[in-house]
Amino acid sequence: MNNLILVRHGQSEWNLENRFTGWVDVGLAAKGKLEACKAGELIKELNLELSYFYTSLQTRSIETLNLILNTMRIKDQNVVNAWELNERHYGALTGLNKDEMKKFYGEEKIHTFRRSWDNPPDPLKKTSPYHPLNINIYKNVPKDKIPDTESLKNTYERVIPFYKKNIEPKLEKNIIVSAHGNSIRSLCKYIFNLDNESISSLEIPTGNPLLIVSEKGKIKNARYLDKDRAKDLLVF
Repeated sequence: MNNLILVRHGQSEWNLENRFTGWVDVGLAAKGKLEACKAGELIKELNLELSYFYTSLQTRSIETLNLILNTMRIKDQNVVNAWELNERHYGALTGLNKDEMKKFYGEEKIHTFRRSWDNPPDPLKKTSPYHPLNINIYKNVPKDKIPDTESLKNTYERVIPFYKKNIEPKLEKNIIVSAHGNSIRSLCKYIFNLDNESISSLEIPTGNPLLIVSEKGKIKNARYLDKDRAKDLLVF
């Protein structure tokens, strides 16, 4: 048996403000820090030996993993920070309030931008301070890999090759991945073999560890550790 634990970062400062965040680097809100500590407590109760640790390059993902490990009293672990696990880039919507954009575009259009498989928002101008080219943490990411906007399909196309190369071969051990709503949706699409229509209905709660138990490459069980905040996985 092996265990893969996927955790969407705790509530961020821009989650709290209901803004499209994407590749903008923001920290955790107070509630998000509490969610991360609760996640650590829930994972600790599993009494697992964790061998590998992955996050995106984004602060909210890194902070979440750090708080989980601190809560579990795990120190001096080698953590892999990968831009491929970053949140989806929301293009020209970045930084804007979601409710205000619903009023401007209409709820159906915003839902399409947020949930559809292959419908990216308009690109973000490269001169914007929110563009990844102008954010210091991405200075070592190849410029031809930095997007101006992304659909979920685009996100999937960078997340899954990284997963196949770096994480999947290590699944004989227990692994934790701290990432984002859309990078985890991408992982779930691949792991659970969800079709393009089903993935639009999948929601990932903040700070609630998703435990995926497998044996010899076959999924035996998948569940959220915090039952009170669990979402439908569509497959179990």
